[in-house]
Amino acid sequence: MADGLSENITLLETAYTLAIGDDFCIDGDPDVIDQLLADTRSPNTKRAYEKDLRDFFLFISGRLPDQNLVLEFLHLEQRHAVAVVLKYKAHLVNKKKLAEATVNRRLSAIKSLTAMGRKLGVCNYTLEDIKGEKVESYRDTTGIPPTDFAKVLALVNRKTLKGKRDYAILRLLWDNALRRSEVCNLNVGDFNAQSSTLSILGKGKGTQKVVVDLSRKTVEALADWLIASKRASKLKQPLFTVIAYNGNGQRLTGEAIRRLVDGLCKASGITKQMSPHRIRHSSITTVLDKNNGNYRATQRFSRHAKPDTVMKYDDNRQKLQKQMTDILADLV
Repeated sequence: MADGLSENITLLETAYTLAIGDDFCIDGDPDVIDQLLADTRSPNTKRAYEKDLRDFFLFISGRLPDQNLVLEFLHLEQRHAVAVVLKYKAHLVNKKKLAEATVNRRLSAIKSLTAMGRKLGVCNYTLEDIKGEKVESYRDTTGIPPTDFAKVLALVNRKTLKGKRDYAILRLLWDNALRRSEVCNLNVGDFNAQSSTLSILGKGKGTQKVVVDLSRKTVEALADWLIASKRASKLKQPLFTVIAYNGNGQRLTGEAIRRLVDGLCKASGITKQMSPHRIRHSSITTVLDKNNGNYRATQRFSRHAKPDTVMKYDDNRQKLQKQMTDILADLV
């Protein structure tokens, strides 16, 4: 007992003699890009940051970014850094003629880099004075009517394994207006047939899952797919997988779902360019039609963070501008 007490006292004395922070040392200067990517959850955002920062540093220096080059940029004075980024922005807008959203995404990557630099104590300026381009989001939120989507569903051969999978995916896209990333990230264990629910990783929710209720048709479609594919017990495995010989069993990608939607819509005679997100648009617009423009109910269904986004859908649904134009035309 005495020996144990003496040992504890010795450890405490040793700890008190250490310089403050000795146990938390970080060797050398930080790699700010590595830290930025490590601090980012979304794989898509990581890829975009890497691509956009490579483009920025190639433009301003003719070199790919490395630790020293990034620190050199982050050590600039405020006026110098702003001038460099404004020159890059002018290049994107006037020379490359990129879309407003693309310009803003690239500026966002640079701003995120400087923000991380400030957190790590290697950058003393901000780029908040550099404003992005104005973007009209969701300019066209129109989709297709339910009768057209019914034709798409009718093309799926539900007697085959692939058809069972594709039908379940299409039901989720329409009945619950899921984003394709939300569909791709699903695991078998996220589906609860008994309670008719699905746990999804919603946009901007990190690792926090949101539970959504499913229709009877969707529950039956998912159960049919899981039974046929013999995946019902593989709770931690992907819900939707590749069936083709090449890559069989791997998690289905967003691009594969896009191709599925695009191909079936064209085959059904739909001339509008379709995608999983267009189906989401179609579902939300149809919900607004059926609930007489109830924004609150629609926002709960669509899981949009802002009611303003639902209002944009409603404006396009009702064609309010066309109605006002016709009223004015009839007056003169």
